[in-house]
Amino acid sequence: MSPLYARRRTTLAIATAVAAGALVSTGLTTSASAQPTASAAAKPPAAAPTTLSAAARTSLIEKAQAGAAGTAQRIGLGAKEKLIVKDVVKDVDGTLHTRYERTYAGLPVLGGDLIVHTARSGRTEGVTRATSATVEVASLKPRISADKAEKQAVSAARTLGSAKTAADGARKVIWAGSGKPVLAYETVVGGFQDDGTPNRLHVITDAATGKKLYEYQGIENATGTGKSLYSGTVSLTTTLSGSTYQLYDTTRGGHKTYNLAHKTSGTGTLFTDADNVWGTGAASSSGTDQTAAVDAAYGAQETWDFYKSTFNRSGIKNNGVGAYSRVHYGNSYVNAFWDDSCFCMTYGDGSGNVNPLTSLDVAGHEMSHGVTSNTAGLNYSGESGGLNEATSDIFGTGVEFFANNSNDVGDYLIGEEIDINGDGSPLRYMDKPSKDGGSADYWSSSVGGKDVHYSSGVANHFFYLLAEGSGSKTINGVTYNSPTYNGSAVTGIGRAKALQIWYKALTTYMTSTTNYKAARTATLNAASALYGSTSAEYKAVAAAWSAVNVN
Repeated sequence: MSPLYARRRTTLAIATAVAAGALVSTGLTTSASAQPTASAAAKPPAAAPTTLSAAARTSLIEKAQAGAAGTAQRIGLGAKEKLIVKDVVKDVDGTLHTRYERTYAGLPVLGGDLIVHTARSGRTEGVTRATSATVEVASLKPRISADKAEKQAVSAARTLGSAKTAADGARKVIWAGSGKPVLAYETVVGGFQDDGTPNRLHVITDAATGKKLYEYQGIENATGTGKSLYSGTVSLTTTLSGSTYQLYDTTRGGHKTYNLAHKTSGTGTLFTDADNVWGTGAASSSGTDQTAAVDAAYGAQETWDFYKSTFNRSGIKNNGVGAYSRVHYGNSYVNAFWDDSCFCMTYGDGSGNVNPLTSLDVAGHEMSHGVTSNTAGLNYSGESGGLNEATSDIFGTGVEFFANNSNDVGDYLIGEEIDINGDGSPLRYMDKPSKDGGSADYWSSSVGGKDVHYSSGVANHFFYLLAEGSGSKTINGVTYNSPTYNGSAVTGIGRAKALQIWYKALTTYMTSTTNYKAARTATLNAASALYGSTSAEYKAVAAAWSAVNVN
């Protein structure tokens, strides 16, 4: 779980939501929702992802798994190694990008994930690996006990300020996330973090020495229709059950919105209504009001539609299944988060329970954590953690522009509606990240040591430059002035192309351990596949990375 904002100041990490669309004017009415009508578009590039039905995707996964042994041998894995298919992406031209997890002697290899790129003819065109190291260990017999590893992991969680910590045991794994692969234990510690956010700290311990090798937080946070608080009067897709309406959108994978009523556990109670007119447009501290639920449902709806319309992606896992949302979490909880374990988004009500973290870009940010988890799986620590957070900022921004809502217009500001700082300022700025007081504008060797919400600045800045270019400009009434590390003038290629490049890089070229240098390679590969290696788009990607000191 990744927190919405960093501890040392109010900085936001956002998640994605799935939105439904029913026909409503001054409120919600019972009617089937229509999906957004896409404007006529040019023929997609041959390397763009094609739409796959659930059955077709399942068939490709099953076929890839049936041939996994042959694939492992073909790409040079050892006799003790096996491949497990995680996902398959198919391009318009028939190219397949099959993402695998790996095992060694039956043990999961963390940091051993890889992507095999296969032409329509069946020829292997290349392999993108999280590690280039040979996966082999001298012994599978640990020198320390699982119980000791578990106790050390719980101790590490408490050191970080986590409260009421508990672990369900330690499992043996092969750690290949850094350096030479070793036998290790993975322990997942539950409980709560110091601000009330649920805890799911993954601690990797060397099974020979007891040394902590790595840790990352598995809860991914962020800030946060009806009459919404942030987006005006919006249309929601609801379900009529008997004589009662439910905030249940069957057109977008079955997304539901629940009320936790200030609790911090459980699913909560599904929001229902007698007349299908939801919310008041004003916040309430009661913990039962519908307004926050309207914003959450609307955000989920718009996020679903953004991914479907922009990338042909059907839901977070690309399997047509929707997540669910929970609002009114905790008491004065100033955060929001995505949690893989429940496949859900959760939103706090903010300070005094009157400023819920349910704005549109926050919802888009949170669900995008789920997309990252189910594609590249970027580790939530170091430079890969910064890329994870930036991916959610990038796609959350994409959702906001896609929604085209006059009450919350598209911009390159993150969390500008929720006012966490108390002075009306955004949480983050993509044109010049350092304006928030902590984020990095450019890469340096120390970036990986920053909180992931600050190290994300490098990728956010790259994306802004790629989309809009450097220098001063005004977009939708907001003035930006983006500098460059090398003093160069960067010309943007437009947000639409920049989004396509980042999505393709995430889904077909990035792995769990991708750092900034590898992200440069991944986005160049994506630009080459989509537009050609001599294209203006390819050159713009290279120029934008150089402008943030990633070469």
